[in-house]
Formats: sequence, structure tokens, C-alpha cells
Amino acid sequence: MTRLDDWDYVLPQERIAVRPTTIRDASRLLVVDKHALSEQSFTFSHFPTLLKAGDTVVVNDTKVMSCRLFAHRETGGRVEVFVLSPLVDQDDRCALVLLKPGKRIKEGEALKLADGSCVRLLARVSGGQYKVRFDRGAHAVMEDLGAMPLPPYLGRAADESDATRYQTVYADELGAAAAPTAGLHMTPEIIAQLKDRGVTFTKVTLHVGVGTFRPVQQEDIARGRLHTEVYNVPQSCVDAIKESRRLGGRVVAIGTTSLRALESATPPGACIPNVGRATTDIFIRPPYEMRTVNGLVTNFHLPRSSLLMLVGAMVSRERILRVYQDAVKLGYRFYSYGDAMFII
Repeated sequence: MTRLDDWDYVLPQERIAVRPTTIRDASRLLVVDKHALSEQSFTFSHFPTLLKAGDTVVVNDTKVMSCRLFAHRETGGRVEVFVLSPLVDQDDRCALVLLKPGKRIKEGEALKLADGSCVRLLARVSGGQYKVRFDRGAHAVMEDLGAMPLPPYLGRAADESDATRYQTVYADELGAAAAPTAGLHMTPEIIAQLKDRGVTFTKVTLHVGVGTFRPVQQEDIARGRLHTEVYNVPQSCVDAIKESRRLGGRVVAIGTTSLRALESATPPGACIPNVGRATTDIFIRPPYEMRTVNGLVTNFHLPRSSLLMLVGAMVSRERILRVYQDAVKLGYRFYSYGDAMFII
């Protein structure tokens, strides 16, 4: 069985990107050839030239919620309310949240938000989550009072620029608690160039949860399952992939979340995903064999993380860790606002 220590690497603090590049596609792109055992450095603006007519690019069109809220208890203590998922099918005022600190907050207690309205704790649920009710719709509260949920390792609060830069240019389906960060490099110009080259551009939706960034535990590896996330694969995406297969083209996922949706929707032994909406707790790691996806654009991920393991499944654990070492030496920028890698 794989040990967590097998997925560790050393990253100097200065290699963590605290802010994105000024221009989205000015970030660097490390191209990893699965077959030639070689790597090349480009800027992301070069990405369309690496694809050919008949290929299909699949992006995740989830939209990040402004889900970080701050409230106060009657005692004056400050509490962070991090919205994971509004429960719109039950009551649009209800949501699942994380509370920090939350241990001393009692069921029924009301926390006061900045506009004077309240969020009331209804119940504690599994995994350190809480069910709460806002005085008005959860999405409206987030839109008025919320901040973008930047990862804590950035070491700074979200500012005005993050409202744009921590969203992809094609973000459409509101519901994510974290950005599908590989898509942050994409621009309308890149998309237009792909289409001009005969590459099909299509979308899936997977609402990224904070579980994506939680440390993997040894028991997760043992049971082979992770946190659950909701995804949807539309008919248009399936049709595009079928046509690529007919033309001998490749399916390239932009980000681990796009890949996770596609692989979850594809039955064992098949190479075309099923249409539909579902939840997944799939844990992709070596020696997993990809069913639908041939190539992956991804950022550089945290040590000992499920995302690093997923990327390792595209090549191997040994090679991906060597590539990461090379990227550190070459000055690549890591994590959510960092540079990208294209494995093909």
C-alpha cells in the first residue's frame, strides 16, 4: 500500500505564488511528454499550438461562491462562517457550513452578520460541518457580504482583484467553495485559437469542495475513497468526446476537477462518459488507468495531497516527483495562483 510519505517533496516558501500573473496566459507551462520522458518550458499562451484538429478540451464551468463570511456571537467573539453548500432544494436560507471556532457554539445560537442579520446554528452534522439557517437566501447573503475563499497558504485576505482572478473566464454554474485553478490560465483568446485549430471546446460541471485541499489520511488510502463532490456531464460534452474518438483525437481535461468528473462518469472498460448528474468519491492514484482522459492541464499541488496523487496516475509517482523537483529548480510558481503543467 502507498504511504503518505511516498508523496512528499520539499518546496521553498518563495515558490508559492501569492498572487496570479498580471495576464492570465502569461503564466508558465511545463509540458510533460508521457512517452518521450522529456519536459519543455513554454508560456501558457503557447498551449493551443500543442493541440491538433480532432482533439477535445474539457473545462469545468463551476463558479466560486463568495463563501467566506464573518459573524459575531452575543459574547462578542468573532466566528468565520464558511459556506460549503446552500441547501436550495430544502430551503434557500439553509446551508452546510464550517464554523471557526465552532466547538462552543450551541444548537439554536444566532450569530450576527455585518448587516445586522443572523445565521442560526440548526445542527451539527458529520465531518465537522454544521447546518445553519440565514435570515434570507444564502446566495444573496454571500453576494452582499461574502469574500472569495482563497486558500489559507496564500497568507492573505481576498481583495477586489480576487473576485475576478479567482474565477475562470467561463465560470457559469454557481456552487464551488474553491476554484478549479488550472482553468485560471485560460482566456477568451486561447479558447478562440483552439477552435480555429479545429479543437472542440466543451464543459462539465464539478462543484469543488474544500475537501479537495484537505490532507489525505492513511485511512483514505486504505479504503480508496475521498470526499464527495457533485458533478454533471452534459450531452454536448459526451457528443464532443465521441466525435474525438471517431477522428482519432485526444481528450484533454483542464484541471483535476474536469478529469475527476469525466473519469467518474465513465464506466470501467469504457472510454466515453455517461450523461448525467451524480456525486463521486473516486480516489484516483497510481496504478489507475485513465478511461476517458488522454491529457491533463494542471497546476502544481501540495505535497501528500490527493491532487498530487491524481497527477501521478497520469505518469507515475517517481516521474511526477522528479518533474516537481525540476520545476522547483526552474523557478516555477506553485499552487492555486501558480504556473501550469500539461501532461500529454
